[in-house]
Amino acid sequence: MSRKAIEGLKPEILWQRFYEISQVPRPSKKEEKIREYLRKTLNEIKIDFDEDEVGNIVARVPASKGYEKADVVVLQGHIDMVCEKNKATTHDFENDPIKLLRQDGWITANGTTLGSDNGIGVAAALAVATDQDVVHGPLELLFTVDEETGLTGANNLKPGFISGKTLLNMDSEEDGAFYVGCSGGMDTMGEFDVPKESSHIDALPYELQVTGLKGGHSGLDINTGRANAIKLLARALQQLKNVDYRIGKIDGGSLRNAIPREAEAVVMINPVDEKQITEIISSFEQQLLIEYKITDGGLKINFKKIADAPAEVFEKSFSDNLINLLLAMPHGVIAMSQDISGLVETSTNLATIKMSENKLSIGTSQRSSIESSKRFINSSVASVFTLAKANNIKVGDGYPGWKPDMKSKILKTSIEVFRELFKKEPEIKAIHAGLECGILGDRNHGLDMVSFGPTIEGAHSPDERVNIETVEKFYNLLKGILKKLTENVLS
Repeated sequence: MSRKAIEGLKPEILWQRFYEISQVPRPSKKEEKIREYLRKTLNEIKIDFDEDEVGNIVARVPASKGYEKADVVVLQGHIDMVCEKNKATTHDFENDPIKLLRQDGWITANGTTLGSDNGIGVAAALAVATDQDVVHGPLELLFTVDEETGLTGANNLKPGFISGKTLLNMDSEEDGAFYVGCSGGMDTMGEFDVPKESSHIDALPYELQVTGLKGGHSGLDINTGRANAIKLLARALQQLKNVDYRIGKIDGGSLRNAIPREAEAVVMINPVDEKQITEIISSFEQQLLIEYKITDGGLKINFKKIADAPAEVFEKSFSDNLINLLLAMPHGVIAMSQDISGLVETSTNLATIKMSENKLSIGTSQRSSIESSKRFINSSVASVFTLAKANNIKVGDGYPGWKPDMKSKILKTSIEVFRELFKKEPEIKAIHAGLECGILGDRNHGLDMVSFGPTIEGAHSPDERVNIETVEKFYNLLKGILKKLTENVLS
């Protein structure tokens, strides 16, 4: 369907740009193709632009006639996307276009992430550059790289690359809300050498697999009560503690900023134990379906014989230690905000478990709007790795949060425009995720910012979808804010 999915949608100029963007592969840290698209597009519409050493692009759009003396406004979004797909979906994120689908008032993708995070924001900025109906002063369109896996673009933005002191970030995902704050974050990884031994001569390989989970964003969805596939796999393995088995391989999750949706282990067992294990796993699955009947009722735990047997298996003492580590590792909400009702203040995500030859690594990410709390949960995670005798513990530098400024001028303007357009009050929120605003504000002192966007659900998962109606509302709001910011020029 793809191109047909956007036919007839308004605003046409925005949806056309989003379609074009969706046809260009843009994994985090591999943005060259989308950067080339931006160069080509900006040259075609005769907009000057600059690039920096890490790949950020800033395009300078002249003001509408008569508004040349208005203050410069920065429209900002990131050009990379989270690349997640269903296990059964065949898709090469480095080469294949995203296949768009329209379903019941939403645009989604066929078995993959959609890239509306932050493709819609980038498309809106490009639309404004050529939309003759938009009244605006001088604009800087700031397109940053690698937001999803390291905030690399924002972290390396040099002073002077942008000149504007008012910034509209278009990377929020809730219609009717302005975001004025975000959490800071950091990553913690534990690495282990895996002691191995030969498998018993009579043992056969079986796969224990957790699938069917919703997953989602490790910040925005961390308070939903959704299951963590790595946690469930560890719990399933613990159920087999009275059965003689050995782990040959283990794998789970894919991204540090996504709640893991799938995890699996290859185990070697005596064939005479197959029936008993199958019964144990089946019973455990039914328990979990009760436990997660509301938040993750589609979960499945499969246990099946496979053809390929690992040459060696984990020593039992290491397997036991690993399972205890995974069970003990904190995951989920640690504290709620004392200032904003319903806002998660501090959380941690058990994100990945990966093997490479005789090495095993476990990745986690921590978030908090309070720096000391972020450091505390980081030390808690590191302590679990220490107790489990990790060979190496890596702690990332992290990134700062964005402290709300309720007296912000751009917030005041945005609220006024929202009221005029929609005849109601917007919600003013902070977000439990790492918006680039925190870093951009830290790098550009005095930057006045607000973040907004259309309704996007399931970001960072193949369930990602963007609500069609709210995209039009988002664009009208953007146009209204830009026009309002020019009013004092002619007064």
